[in-house]
Amino acid sequence: MGALHTEITKLLGIRHPVLLAGMGNIAHRDLVAAVSNAGGLGTIGGIFLNPKMLRKEIKAVKALLHDKQSPKFGVDLLIPKVGSGARKTNSDYNEGNLPELINVIIEEKTTLFVSAVGVPPRWVVEKLHKAGIPVMNMCGAPRHAHKAIEVGCDIVCCQGSEGGGHTGDIGTSVLVPECVDICRGKTSELTGGPVLVVAAGGIFDGRGLAAALAYGAHAVWVGTRFVATKEAAASRIHKKNLLASTSSDTIRTLIYSGRPLRCIKNDYIMDWEENRSSEIKALTAKGVLPYQQDMADKQKSGESFSIARSMPHLCGQCAGPIHEVTTAAEVVEELVQGAISAIKTISKL
Repeated sequence: MGALHTEITKLLGIRHPVLLAGMGNIAHRDLVAAVSNAGGLGTIGGIFLNPKMLRKEIKAVKALLHDKQSPKFGVDLLIPKVGSGARKTNSDYNEGNLPELINVIIEEKTTLFVSAVGVPPRWVVEKLHKAGIPVMNMCGAPRHAHKAIEVGCDIVCCQGSEGGGHTGDIGTSVLVPECVDICRGKTSELTGGPVLVVAAGGIFDGRGLAAALAYGAHAVWVGTRFVATKEAAASRIHKKNLLASTSSDTIRTLIYSGRPLRCIKNDYIMDWEENRSSEIKALTAKGVLPYQQDMADKQKSGESFSIARSMPHLCGQCAGPIHEVTTAAEVVEELVQGAISAIKTISKL
């Protein structure tokens, strides 16, 4: 397989500028190791993992990695702002365990730390930098990129609205170039080199990687395409629904987390969005998650409540052109080879 060398591959010591999105309940040991073994960087979705569980997951990943001397993997945690000035629905997903989780990440010599749905605290960045670990922050708007740089993040990952999971409302083709411009001339405290940019949102094949590089990004962060892999911990029905979806079959909703979450449309979500939108607004304004309130109300009244039918299947708009479940290695190969092919084609113009 050919290779694409960028500042990201150099910084992380990987062969290809392909990063697995740290999707909770999906990006676990098998998928993480498969992506890293294929030359990319697998990232553990750390949400819902306490320190003991995270350490166990990291050790399981290491056991599956081919390179035992210099294992490559990342860890993604959700660190939303809580309290004054934050969304009322925000909560501490790490349940007070962030200091200990960071210690585990350092002790296990993690390759990359990723902070999602919020800017990492300055003390987190400083502590990780002292251990030689670069920090990447997920950003859904240009203002987020400015904040990430201010606290010392080394990498800004710009996710356009096409992406699955928590995402903003600015498209990838607009957001990435703007964030590249914002990062230009900024210096990483860790490396002394430039603050790097990773593109995300709707990237599922080599054409997307080539476009990201053309925008000025140094790598891509891929989620939905890796959901449709044999190694992904996503449920069978999640994968089935992804393959059956078109690019118009996803929606951003507030009902699950209080912040825009793109997932596959289902009857439960659409009932909220089409018939109960005023309730969504009223509940979230009070800091109440509609899904949790609905579940509690039905349990109290004795009404049936199907968790299987109401749970979200996170998915980006790129579900449309994804038609089969493959191995993670095949996805990495297609991304890289497809990008090389696209770049060669463009160079002939």
